[in-house]
Amino acid sequence: MYFRETVTCEDIGQQTYFIPCAETKKIGVLQQRKSATMTKSNQFPYTILFALLGAVLFLPFLGGVHLFDWDEINFAEIAREMLSTGDYLRPQINYEPFWEKPPLFVWMQALSMQVFGVNEHAARLPNAVCGILTLMFLYRIGRRLHNPQFGLIWAGAYLGSVLPFLYFKSGIIDPWFNLFIFAALYQFILFYWQKDGLGLTLKRNKWIYLLLGGFCLGLAILTKGPAAYLIVCLTLGVYWVYKRFSFYVNVPQFLLFSGMALLAAGLWFGVEFIKNGPWFFQEFIRYQIRLFQTEDAGHGGFPGYHFVVLLLGCFPASVFALRAFWALPPSSRSFQEDFRRWMKFLFWVVLILFSLVQSKIVHYSSLAYFPLTYLAALCIQHLIKGEVVFKGWIKKLLWGIAALYFLLINALPILALNITELRPLFAKDPFAMANLEAQVNWTGLEVLPAWFLLLVLFLVQKSWKKQALERGFLYLFGGSTIFVFLTLVFFIKRVEGYSQRAAIEFFEAHSQEDCYISTHAYKSYAHLYYAQKRPQSNLKHSDYEWLLRGPVDKPTYFICKIHRAGELANEPTLEEVGRKNGFVFWKRKN
Repeated sequence: MYFRETVTCEDIGQQTYFIPCAETKKIGVLQQRKSATMTKSNQFPYTILFALLGAVLFLPFLGGVHLFDWDEINFAEIAREMLSTGDYLRPQINYEPFWEKPPLFVWMQALSMQVFGVNEHAARLPNAVCGILTLMFLYRIGRRLHNPQFGLIWAGAYLGSVLPFLYFKSGIIDPWFNLFIFAALYQFILFYWQKDGLGLTLKRNKWIYLLLGGFCLGLAILTKGPAAYLIVCLTLGVYWVYKRFSFYVNVPQFLLFSGMALLAAGLWFGVEFIKNGPWFFQEFIRYQIRLFQTEDAGHGGFPGYHFVVLLLGCFPASVFALRAFWALPPSSRSFQEDFRRWMKFLFWVVLILFSLVQSKIVHYSSLAYFPLTYLAALCIQHLIKGEVVFKGWIKKLLWGIAALYFLLINALPILALNITELRPLFAKDPFAMANLEAQVNWTGLEVLPAWFLLLVLFLVQKSWKKQALERGFLYLFGGSTIFVFLTLVFFIKRVEGYSQRAAIEFFEAHSQEDCYISTHAYKSYAHLYYAQKRPQSNLKHSDYEWLLRGPVDKPTYFICKIHRAGELANEPTLEEVGRKNGFVFWKRKN
């Protein structure tokens, strides 16, 4: 007589065997041990591999270029002022309350600066760490939901796409914000599966997953604000509509999830409210509403802006993600189909929400990198298995986007070496004309990343022709990773040389002087960070009119862009002390 025996492992799922009755118990136990052993042996080295890859790719050269105005310098300056004042509770800019963002990411930067000093490396280090953790996290999720190969593809696709890689080398707030949101939604999904029994056996009690999800959501709110809660709730709402308005989780469960998020966020919001009253919190909420309703500092764009950003910026993963929105072979396990559904809903929520927001900034849609690369990995795995036909349009789109990168990277050094030919194109923009006067050293070797990308694509194409699809994808995402790394090495410092270096060098030259520095007619945080502004006893230290015409008590400097210099030229209190690459510098006469 034979009995059917189902062996379950958390990361592999259920496997069914038909075995003799007498051997059922013995073999079942052995199979469970074997599965668990295989799980650990396969998971450990690849998790460490991605940790090492992340360290090698994200940690080097973090301090190789100045922080960029606004976002990078904005957060770094808040962290610097925390160290300067010792006030870690209330974010400040120019030693005045800054209500636009909560402090969790800034706390990470402040800790990094406490250890490594106030510099670019310390400001960007938290995101490099985030990149390492993200790769490890994606591999482990992919392995749990599918198999080790899928985990490798997903983490590799994320690593090898342009913008996801780039953001882990930056000092902006979004990598941690996105990771916390995605972790919150993932834990919520595990709670739902554990509650309804969708086939993936999990070790923990369902309530642990719900509380972990709420805690991660609270950390996301504490990182950037209530947009995290809105995004998660919209995604849950879309799934509720898909379920034909049936409550897949009940109201008390949702309230517990939300309550845990509120509790985690209250680590700061609550203490701030108790200590300083409602003013700061009210201003924070007003700013969040205004951000959704109006363009922020001219960051407008057309309705399809974020679609183009994701298509071009998440190359090459975006090409394969497109195919995943069409029918794919159904998965054998219900939880795999359900997770794919969740990822589609999350993608569209992010894309539509930030297409409706009036401010259009590249990183606003960066949360979509998670579902996009998951869908790309799903398509790639089906292609490798031969379950999906490799259509010609996929290869054409891949080559088309690669051609844009190839042409752009080839064109930039060629144009830079012939800079005089560009000046007529900017005749109506004096600031851009003056930017081109910057002394930036171009050798012509800067085209190498473009030609490397071309070589990679030829190797990929050759592998695909030989039906070695797995090797081709390894070349594609491994090569694109190196391509982005090389492009940063060759270009980022040179681009900064045109855009802001002259101003930053002026600020750095006065960093040891007890003085006031203000910008005229443009917004910047660079003069605060790079001039290392100290805590001020004079309450008028940020009063522009007083700095310009009042009885100042310290040396006072102004900086403006060249096309606004005429507005200061007739000020009797000022004298010009220099100009460089589009920036004009002034000093108070008395």
